[in-house]
Amino acid sequence: MNDPVLSSEALRLLTASRWAIPVLALLSREQGSRFAVIERRFGLSRHSLTRTLAYLREQGWVTPNPGYGHPLRPEYVLTDAGRVLGAACERIEDARTRLGLDAPDLSRWTLPVAARLGADWTRFGALQARLEPVTPRALSLTLQQMIGQDLVQRRLEDRFPPVPLYGLTGRGEELAVAMAG
Repeated sequence: MNDPVLSSEALRLLTASRWAIPVLALLSREQGSRFAVIERRFGLSRHSLTRTLAYLREQGWVTPNPGYGHPLRPEYVLTDAGRVLGAACERIEDARTRLGLDAPDLSRWTLPVAARLGADWTRFGALQARLEPVTPRALSLTLQQMIGQDLVQRRLEDRFPPVPLYGLTGRGEELAVAMAG
């Protein structure tokens, strides 16, 4: 986990759009897809999917299929950079499904926290420094959500004043391993 396949920057860009990871995973698995198929698969509105695909195109991960025109050909395919991320997105989606988490259950910072928390117990401030530019409020809310999903555990170090420490649970480690490859 010290050398993640997904860099901090790539993970930040992937989690900036809620549907980026599921859409990239689908396009990777099926070597491309049509707009209507993606829309039905995730139950997205046209507007949400249009925005997601525009974001993925802007990042250089998805492109319209130059050979599109036949009903059986995919409308959108992954670029070379998208294929690398698509394989990682497939692993993340598989782990998310095994853990019983829906895509909307993951906040913007859930995956970066799981990737950067590691096996050691970590103080809030140290975790925040690893996740620059996360705000204290966003990190606090994400940690609370992850504790509720049994991805993170919190313990108090016995000293004065007590120091809260955070670590991944087994479920959280499974999610972190999916990002590390």
